[in-house]
Amino acid sequence: MATEAQEARLGNGRGFLRRFNRLSPQQVLVIGFAALIVVGGLLLSLPVASRRGDRLPFADALFTSTSAVCVTGLVVVDTHDQFSLFGQLVIICLIQIGGLGIMTISTLVFLILGKRVTLRGRILIQEAMNQLTLEGMVRLIKKVIVVTVVVEGIGAILLALRWSGEMSFPKAAYYGLFHAVSAFCNAGFDLFGGFKSLSMYRNDIGINLIITGLIIIGGLGFTVVTELLENPFSPKRSLHTKLVIRATLSLIAVGTVIVFLLEAKNPNTLGSLGVGEKVIGSYFQAVTARTAGFSTIPSGNLRPATLFFLVILMFIGASPGSTGGGIKTTTFITLFLAVLSVIKGRDDVEIYERRIPKRLVDRALAVSMISLTMVVAITMVLSSVQKFEFLEVLFETVSAFGTVGLSTGITPHLALPGKILIMLTMFSGRLGPLTVAAAIAQKQHIVQVRYPEEKIMVG
Repeated sequence: MATEAQEARLGNGRGFLRRFNRLSPQQVLVIGFAALIVVGGLLLSLPVASRRGDRLPFADALFTSTSAVCVTGLVVVDTHDQFSLFGQLVIICLIQIGGLGIMTISTLVFLILGKRVTLRGRILIQEAMNQLTLEGMVRLIKKVIVVTVVVEGIGAILLALRWSGEMSFPKAAYYGLFHAVSAFCNAGFDLFGGFKSLSMYRNDIGINLIITGLIIIGGLGFTVVTELLENPFSPKRSLHTKLVIRATLSLIAVGTVIVFLLEAKNPNTLGSLGVGEKVIGSYFQAVTARTAGFSTIPSGNLRPATLFFLVILMFIGASPGSTGGGIKTTTFITLFLAVLSVIKGRDDVEIYERRIPKRLVDRALAVSMISLTMVVAITMVLSSVQKFEFLEVLFETVSAFGTVGLSTGITPHLALPGKILIMLTMFSGRLGPLTVAAAIAQKQHIVQVRYPEEKIMVG
């Protein structure tokens, strides 16, 4: 009987492996992230995770877990006021796993155990890290781990030294580590209570520069960061790195100027500050709106024009292969270059004496259209089930899609349908709309047929 039971278990195990191997890389990533979110929700709903020792409703725990795994920062309950040390540690672990990606953590475990990463594992890493080729996947993971440990470690030390003057050193060290991980992973979770984020440090140059530095490095993408570290002074950069750096610096500069111009005379945000403090506040807002979620000025007090401009920044988001969301900087700049090519009457999309392949231009267009469609649909549905101003709903939806975490203050007041919609938006935004769409769609093996070409009138 024991032998038959063992054979049955082995048969079930083989059947599970066969079904698992039939899953596409996109389906594996979607299932993995969903499973992690559910486990995190269960842990955060335990009494030990609550500061008061009571059970957090599972819907709120699941929302918090989704926000942490998707490195967003939207919260329905305050992280400091609601969660105990155990709950906070669960959240920071979810942020770290969600920021680096499940395949990165899995590969790290395999490397520690001395196991070989299979071809299927490398394909999964390629999909998770948004890489173009399979070459050097394990080597890339090792670099990602080293960069993460070093950058988060330096950030944690600097923040701990800064906060050691106003709290005990153990607490300062813990706060430094928590916020360094949260900032590098572009998550936006904080431990200062009362949904205040970093508003008490809006004039602190040190805190502003450390946090924004971590956000920017985390948002560049691991491929770009490793290339810069390996050849810091080399004039020869890959086209991808050149575009990411150019787009990042341009968006930060333009964002800082526009926020400054729009909010400089707003008494509820920057109006009462000096010129230097206004510049710092504008700079921080331009950086954090790209995908981080920390705030030094309340988003609910911003002018409507500023909110709408931040919606655009949030929709663009960070760069590919990073801890951030959005359609990505390279997608935006590829579409921008494609428009310029059409205006100039050119067939190819060109920059830096290089030509961007048409399939990548098509992919950028697909990502943007799917993302825009999803944001419009969610905003319309959310507006019909929640009684908030339209701009507030749009801001919340794009913040969730871009895994940003900024809010005008409506997140804690969402009803269950609203929470579900925002959770789905965060999930899609973190994995990427194309990944989710490919995971849902059924593969069809059909013969490719090219039909006769016929022109239509456009524009």
